[in-house]
Amino acid sequence: MVKVTFLGTGGGRFATIYQARATGGIYIEDQRNLHIDPGPGALVRMRSVGIDPLRTDAILVSHCHPDHYLDAEILIEAMTEGGSRRQGILLASQSVIEGNGDFGPAISKYHLSKPRMVKVMQPFTKVSMKPIEIGATPSAHTDTSSVGFRILTLQGMISYVSDTQLVEQVIKAHKNCRLLIACVTRPLGQRIPHHLSTEDAGYLIEKIKPELAVITHFGMRVIQENPETQARWIEDRSGVKTVAARDFMTLELKKDEIVVADRIKHAGAGQASAAAGSQPHSVLGQAD
Repeated sequence: MVKVTFLGTGGGRFATIYQARATGGIYIEDQRNLHIDPGPGALVRMRSVGIDPLRTDAILVSHCHPDHYLDAEILIEAMTEGGSRRQGILLASQSVIEGNGDFGPAISKYHLSKPRMVKVMQPFTKVSMKPIEIGATPSAHTDTSSVGFRILTLQGMISYVSDTQLVEQVIKAHKNCRLLIACVTRPLGQRIPHHLSTEDAGYLIEKIKPELAVITHFGMRVIQENPETQARWIEDRSGVKTVAARDFMTLELKKDEIVVADRIKHAGAGQASAAAGSQPHSVLGQAD
């Protein structure tokens, strides 16, 4: 079974600033654990649902906007056990790692030196983390080095469409996926450049025809207009089962079905008791 947890479903400036929805990104647990776009509060949200950040194997960042990258450095420290072990992988856009025009870099040289591998992801770049494979897909965003991701898991292909304008190469790159996750920042009738609106997502999903589509990364206007209403419109248009993600919602990918549920929050988020059985052992008591 592959588990996908939404550590936040908010995106864009004001939904992030006001934390109208959490902005912790998406966590995938398979034989390798991946954290996609760890925005503001990602670490706190992980601990509140009992995910141990030291167990992360790879951090994926689609582009250099803070609602996608802000907690990446502290999570690199977690992935590398406080920098004491050269392990884990950082896969990110050129802007995040090297800088691209006005954007980035978002990660310090110190933190870039800690993982076992740091790789700039460009469209169609692939990285194997046996038994899974991660590929980058095209994106058309204000950060011109932005990418999306395709993750081949033991239970099929998961496609993640980050912030982008709807263009044909994005549609083509995400075909033949079992689960499609799309960042939808604008509601019906309120399209803006470089982002997906509900209409765009409907067309995208209709063309790709995944087993399940999930919309997430909602801007304030989507939240005000009700994400569930947007999901129903998309489902009616596309004929594809479409779910509006909720904070801490989970998807369990099994052989014959994808189960939608909610991850139980733990009391005392961030405290030692937050997740019984998931406390790190070897690094307890080490210096900062």
